[in-house]
Amino acid sequence: MRRSKKLIFFSLVVILSFGVVSIALSGIDRKKKDEVYPQIELFTDVLGMIQNDYVEETKPKDLIYGALKGMVMSLDPHSQFLDPDAYNELKVETEGQFGGIGIEITIKDDLLTVITPIEGTPAWGVGIKSLDRIVKIDGELTRNITLLEAVKKLRGKPQTEVAVTIWRESEGKLLDLKITRDIIKIKDIKEAKILEDNIGYIRLIEFRETTDKNFSDALAKLRSQNMDSLILDLRNNPGGLLESAVDVCKKFVENGKMIVYTKGKEQGQNMEFKSKELNPDLDLPMVILVNDGSASGSEIVAGALQDYKRAIIVGVKTFGKGSVQTVMPLRDGSALRLTTSKYFTPSGRIIHGEGIMPDVVVEPTIIEEAGEEKAKEEKKPVDIFKKIEKEQETIKEESKDYKNDTQLMHAIYILKGIKVYRGMKKS
Repeated sequence: MRRSKKLIFFSLVVILSFGVVSIALSGIDRKKKDEVYPQIELFTDVLGMIQNDYVEETKPKDLIYGALKGMVMSLDPHSQFLDPDAYNELKVETEGQFGGIGIEITIKDDLLTVITPIEGTPAWGVGIKSLDRIVKIDGELTRNITLLEAVKKLRGKPQTEVAVTIWRESEGKLLDLKITRDIIKIKDIKEAKILEDNIGYIRLIEFRETTDKNFSDALAKLRSQNMDSLILDLRNNPGGLLESAVDVCKKFVENGKMIVYTKGKEQGQNMEFKSKELNPDLDLPMVILVNDGSASGSEIVAGALQDYKRAIIVGVKTFGKGSVQTVMPLRDGSALRLTTSKYFTPSGRIIHGEGIMPDVVVEPTIIEEAGEEKAKEEKKPVDIFKKIEKEQETIKEESKDYKNDTQLMHAIYILKGIKVYRGMKKS
């Protein structure tokens, strides 16, 4: 009798599944429908077998959610099916303050990868670097973890600890780190000052709602101090709001010129973002500093100004994050986060997976006065890995001399050279 009820239930699931699929496929051409229906039959066969024969009772909703998560995960690292809890997590307001460790992360080469640590945060303090791979969180392997799952594990109440295991490929090191969460306060402009020889310097660490005004104020401040050239430092800037990146870029691009555009499968996914600045500064000599932690909005700015030969790009190749995700709410409170298009620079270069190659490649060799701290607590063996020594690199920003920053000094020399050349042409 029990098996009979399960079979009746399974039949209803199959009927409902085909009904939903029929509605979903109503706008798809006949050929694609013919390709999809046999696979739906396979799906419902497996669903029925699990319901009838799996050793424990299962909930249809859990099975369907699991199937949807797996299906979307197979597309790319940034597309996700979000159950209601995950969707609510996505909607958590990140403007202002939240408890966490202060890193931007992504999935790269199937591994949870740090795009960049945010300056002044706990992650920055323990020495986490761009391209570090997070292989464990609180003792659990991150194999097949989604971005939202990782964010959920890393966030938490301030003053609580999270343990992460980092694989640093560039040094062949496995690092066990304990990080104390804190309130993460993010500012968009880190520094705005005159360095030397009237060279202005602005360090922009993220594109936020306030960036357009704050950047304009920083430029005005430096101009009042006789700035005649500018270094825009986008190193370890993971991006942020697209519109804010466009707002920064347009200040140096002729009105009406393309800054970035997107291309997707459908015409409606194609967008163009052009400069609408009536009085852009088209003559100020500029250098933009980038590194492997510069992503998304940073790459849009660097790519556009490089295309228009409006700035010289200095540093190392950027991260290569240039895809657009659209969040589509679903009827039960869940949502689909789907990659719908990709970013292109004005000349048509794709950003995603490629990054922006600097005009002048300069490897980072910053001399840090803080040195290294060795872990004081005793560490436990990590599964298949040998017991390792923990290393922490703490950078004290207040004691760092910009003249020890090789990339920044190259930028200064380039701007000095441009100004000398301009003076020679005028004489």
